[in-house]
Amino acid sequence: MTTPSALHELWHDPEFWARYTFAHEDGPGADRLGALQDLLDEHDDLDDDVDDEDDTSLDVAFEVDAGHHVVLSIDVSIDLHSLGVTTPGTTEPAELGWDDLAHWHPYALRWSELDLICRAIAARNPELPPGAALALLCRFAAVFDDDDVDQALAAVDEAYAALRPADWAGYWPRGTDWLERADFRGENVTWQRDEAGNLWTGERDVDAEPFYSTRIGPDTGAGDGFPHAQLRAVLDAATATLARSVTSG
Repeated sequence: MTTPSALHELWHDPEFWARYTFAHEDGPGADRLGALQDLLDEHDDLDDDVDDEDDTSLDVAFEVDAGHHVVLSIDVSIDLHSLGVTTPGTTEPAELGWDDLAHWHPYALRWSELDLICRAIAARNPELPPGAALALLCRFAAVFDDDDVDQALAAVDEAYAALRPADWAGYWPRGTDWLERADFRGENVTWQRDEAGNLWTGERDVDAEPFYSTRIGPDTGAGDGFPHAQLRAVLDAATATLARSVTSG
């Protein structure tokens, strides 16, 4: 598992973002690819000669607090990205969700949780480019009726824009691309909470817009299902990191 510094060459790469956001596969923003599409197609032809058994994934651990990490697994060669968390004493990330082009279940976080986590990552890792964590992790969050969607949209748009090279005029992801997939206002997504503070989505009408998430049930205490305890620990760690940053500031 690597640190975010491994992404140094990718932060400002339009081809990476076109692949990571699925714009290259007719996802949001595909209509703006323009000349970049030719480069993507050319590289796809070259990738056809690569051994399919080669490991092309990159696991990046964003530190939220000591022993607490958000782990992003990226594999643009097969269009598969996943999100997990690690807590003290764990060796493997607990998976929160994944995004691909076949059986995606990316919606692991509420906007307020993502915002909290990303602010803690920024405080803990000041060497990261502004907006880097939010730009990468926003695909795993959705917005609902009780969110300030204008604020969320502006934050994601600003995160993407902060990474855009000053001399690049072609395709670049936008906040509206994210919102196109993440907006569940008016879709009757309801949340339930237990005494520990764990949140999960309730049952929905079969005719409603599908909400693809593994966060659909309470903590069973059996170690199966959504890793509520681990996420709660990471959220608590993020809160503690921000509290210390305010005190030290």
